[in-house]
Amino acid sequence: MTTRAWTARLGVLVVHNDPVVEAELWAMAPPGVTVHTARFESPTRTGAEYTSESWERLVSSPDVRRGLVQLGELGVSAICLCFGSASFFGGLAFDAGFAAAAAELAGGTPVYTAGQAIRAALTALGVRRPMVLAPPWFTAPTFAAAESYLVSAGFEPAALVPFRLGERWDGVERHRLFDRGGRWDVHPAEVCRQAAEAFPAYADGLLMPGSGFRSWEAVDELERELRVPVVTSNQACLWRLLDLTGLAATVPGGGLLTAGR
Repeated sequence: MTTRAWTARLGVLVVHNDPVVEAELWAMAPPGVTVHTARFESPTRTGAEYTSESWERLVSSPDVRRGLVQLGELGVSAICLCFGSASFFGGLAFDAGFAAAAAELAGGTPVYTAGQAIRAALTALGVRRPMVLAPPWFTAPTFAAAESYLVSAGFEPAALVPFRLGERWDGVERHRLFDRGGRWDVHPAEVCRQAAEAFPAYADGLLMPGSGFRSWEAVDELERELRVPVVTSNQACLWRLLDLTGLAATVPGGGLLTAGR
């Protein structure tokens, strides 16, 4: 019988109805990396549009506090908050404040946000002018917040483009698309098509944020077609874990970000 050592353990904080984070991370995690999840109630559960965040409010949520304590007691190597919109609306101060307070709750376990992972990934790849292909449930305020967040971090978004679901979703308000089931209707082939169709010549990379936006499977094909680095939220989340733990592991399908580690 062949056995493998468990070399790194990734803890993730995920909204309660997001199936994509675990599906992508388990599919792409290299041998020896395990994924452990804690869930918290989505702020859009009431049907209200999500337009603001503070690290103090989120870290004080009972679900989030419980998840951080339990993941810390589990002994994970690091914890990622897989909810990029919180960073976009809260700004760079959200990332710093949440990571510090969350690490304390997790007993000293390193904590980072999807926003921090994305910024580090873009920087590592030398991307300054990414086109952003955003999930279909991002609204105008989310677009504005995402652009402001990237600009404040020193990036110059070349374009912000919404991914389009099929016609059967046309009657659903954009901010309700995720909760109404749109998260199940994103297909990598269509992600490739729409990204390539909209990609401007002056962009030097492609960013696809949104932990619940199924896009990782499109990375390799898009890098071949566009000839630029591609970053997704969950890909960056895993890469950041490998970077923090010093784990030398190649992630097939992870694109330039995780090649040759």
